[in-house]
Amino acid sequence: MKIEILFPEFCNLFGDMYNMKYLKMCIPEAEFIETAIDDIPTFVNENVNLIYLGPMTEKTQEKVIRKLLPYKERIEELIEKNVFFLFTGNAMEVLGKYIENEDGSKIEGIGIFNVHSKRDMMHRHNSFLIGKYGDLEMVGFKSQFTMMYGDNSNSYFLDVEKGIGINKESKLEGIKKNNFIGTYLLGPILIQNPLFTQKVMEAIGAKGEVALKEDTMAAYEARLKELKKL
Repeated sequence: MKIEILFPEFCNLFGDMYNMKYLKMCIPEAEFIETAIDDIPTFVNENVNLIYLGPMTEKTQEKVIRKLLPYKERIEELIEKNVFFLFTGNAMEVLGKYIENEDGSKIEGIGIFNVHSKRDMMHRHNSFLIGKYGDLEMVGFKSQFTMMYGDNSNSYFLDVEKGIGINKESKLEGIKKNNFIGTYLLGPILIQNPLFTQKVMEAIGAKGEVALKEDTMAAYEARLKELKKL
């Protein structure tokens, strides 16, 4: 089993690399490949079970777009083949049509999803979230300078119960297509949501239970209870 972590030297904000550190604890037998920005991604020429990209600075988004654009067709192929992708924070924005700056200038995206993002660097949005993924309640935190726009009604990740979706007017959070999941949620999401992590493991064919199950479940239940009071 191969799990590829894209550009960890840059895409590592908000402690979200602990998503992969926790997954290593859950699947110790898996091979974790850390692909640097100057490397050819392993997914280009080999089969991988999961591809992870974490949150990054705005300048890094431009680097990542340039890096991944030549592999657009391969990424689309892997999404259609149900390879699991997990993009957290602002990572999913690079796959949209464009990212718009405050002055109206646009950074062209990779264009896999029919959405776009708008930056507002003078106003950071922070909020907690509770959302439904099927019958599973998910928790997380958002901290972002951007909002996403476009119709994700047929391709959303979470149905929001408390908080916002891809923008302040939306109650549909993130992007989901087959086994591609992109979400603004930080946390790290896998540690905060052990039941979701179990679903991820099952989706990529990993056996066994999540690591530290008793502790992570206790923390999840306490956090969910507390957020429902807010």
